[in-house]
Amino acid sequence: MDLMQWYQKAMSSDAYLEYMKENKERTASILEQFSIPEEDRELLERIGGHSLKVIAITEDWCGDAMVNIPVLLKLAEAAGIEVKMILRDENLELMDQYLTNGTSRSIPIFIFIDEEGKERMVWGPRAPMVKKVVDDENAKLPPRDHEDFPLRKKEMIQRLGNLYSTDRTIWQEVYDSLKTSLVQSILM
Repeated sequence: MDLMQWYQKAMSSDAYLEYMKENKERTASILEQFSIPEEDRELLERIGGHSLKVIAITEDWCGDAMVNIPVLLKLAEAAGIEVKMILRDENLELMDQYLTNGTSRSIPIFIFIDEEGKERMVWGPRAPMVKKVVDDENAKLPPRDHEDFPLRKKEMIQRLGNLYSTDRTIWQEVYDSLKTSLVQSILM
């Protein structure tokens, strides 16, 4: 399938938010609290003038999706860009075209396409600063074969989920990364 066919197959963002079972409340909370800076509205309208659409590869259990999806939806709303969601685990054929570091099915991945379905930009799974936070947390974990690894990994995921859902600096970093990538890919 080409990207326009994937886009047409995907569910609306409203349907996805309704579908969510995990992280639904945290996602809704970020969506409610995050707002686009007024000074960026004109810039986002210029980006929106390029008739873009977004295919967001995601899953509701993913902490990175929990923070990135609401920020994307706010940016897209301000720019007049329609976003559709496609579930990673049911659509590996698409996911495997967007592997992180060529090997990892990390999500979310945001594929921006034009009205002909041509890929214009890909973003994800994390903003650079958020990647550093996660890398720093992972560096504190014991080796994978250590008996404490599963518990420590679970605790780390809980810490990151709490951070993602409350730290407005994280939200702003995600937004700034998305905005900068769009400006460089679409307007320059």
